[in-house]
Amino acid sequence: MSQAVVLQTSLSSLPVRRGKVRDIFDLGDQLLLVSTDRISAFDWVLPTGIPDKGRVLTQLSAFWFDLLREPNHLVTCDVEKMDLPEGVDREPLSGRTMLVRKTTVTPIECVVRGYLSGSGWKEYQQNGQVCGVQLPPGLKESDRLPEPIFTPATKEESGHDQNISFERMAEIVGIEVATELKRRSLDIYRRGAEYALKRGIIIADTKFEFGQIEDELILIDEVLTPDSSRFWPADQYKPGGGQPSYDKQFVRDWLITSGWDKESQPPALPADVVTRTREKYIEAYEQITGQAFAWK
Repeated sequence: MSQAVVLQTSLSSLPVRRGKVRDIFDLGDQLLLVSTDRISAFDWVLPTGIPDKGRVLTQLSAFWFDLLREPNHLVTCDVEKMDLPEGVDREPLSGRTMLVRKTTVTPIECVVRGYLSGSGWKEYQQNGQVCGVQLPPGLKESDRLPEPIFTPATKEESGHDQNISFERMAEIVGIEVATELKRRSLDIYRRGAEYALKRGIIIADTKFEFGQIEDELILIDEVLTPDSSRFWPADQYKPGGGQPSYDKQFVRDWLITSGWDKESQPPALPADVVTRTREKYIEAYEQITGQAFAWK
């Protein structure tokens, strides 16, 4: 592995806010987003990180920002071009750091589903709908939907984001912004999923985040990564149940069988789960980008 796991970063006296995965440093009109190797499951941040996971998320997001040409917040991923406090060790930040424009974050998770899985499958079994979107009867788990659907969710500081209807979203952000977010999200997903499929990966669903600078809505945070999306190997796809994946499903599966009660602090991950998860993240990056991962 390229180096020790990075679970937390500190940059002199810069103000920092820590999310489940990212350390966010405030530089005034810009932010420094550092993707650590922290991994979360079942609304808990686990004590064990996945080496290089943060680099995969950052490098894959940078690839999509460049490929999709969608207005976004990225300034640079080159730590040598960042105005950091004197004496900061740039090596741990290399590959996992984005300098971005600061935005007013839209308080909605813009979820797009191309396949029926996860919470969408559970809801469909109950009422034939997902977030108020009526779907055809008789669909199986992991079935491809006739058309991708937009199923927004609230952004929660802790716990699960809550699925909401488009009408409720419009009440929160206004009909014009809601309509534009829906249009943009579906368009980005279609283009990204089409590209990924040519590379042998199904993007079953994903979530986007947007922010505003004055009146401009731009894409922010991460884009089409194994943390924000379900990645399935296309050559193993078989509807009617769960699918093999490139995301953190290995971690979830181990936790489910470990006896953990999901109420107390989670246990440390065994070495084989860490290694396998890291390998899958890197495999997803290399398969989609066609490039070797630089930190092997």
